[in-house]
Amino acid sequence: MATSSYLGSTRNIVGCVGGLLGLGLHFAGVAGTYWLAVVVGLYGVGALLAPPDRVTLVTDPTQDAERLRQDLEALVAHVRTARVPSEALPRLDRVADVLRGLLDRPHDLRADPDAMHTATRVIGTDLPLAVQTYLAMPWWYAAARNADSELLRQLDLLAADVVRTAEGFHSADARRQTDHTRYLEDRDR
Repeated sequence: MATSSYLGSTRNIVGCVGGLLGLGLHFAGVAGTYWLAVVVGLYGVGALLAPPDRVTLVTDPTQDAERLRQDLEALVAHVRTARVPSEALPRLDRVADVLRGLLDRPHDLRADPDAMHTATRVIGTDLPLAVQTYLAMPWWYAAARNADSELLRQLDLLAADVVRTAEGFHSADARRQTDHTRYLEDRDR
């Protein structure tokens, strides 16, 4: 992968132009018996003096949302097959449904950094940590420590967090709908 990315880089292209210039000097009779050193030297000078390629730090929001969605679906599928209290599944579904609603609009999600952070944090850290911590305990230890209610409380807190975030995320839609209604009413006057 690194080799193929270098082959199309600006540094390699400028170096190749320098090498071709060296070959031209050889065929013109200027480079003499040191033509190979001239070709390699001009390639090296060109490759070193060329500006580096631009680095793109922004990824495609659709790909980011799809990666998050895959992580979420894998987690939900794992929890459905694991030993969790039956009351946990509806809570998990609530969290997953709200997150899916955010992930359905990847460009809008990218434009709202708070919503993007919450979705990434809940899918990547909070939800897996809550479930994995519960599942790591033996059933007898979990029963003695009342871990079932702790897991349910964590899922309730996560649901409240994602619902609060989704309400802020979708509030622009509600404002836009209200503005359109006002526009239509004003137009009829």
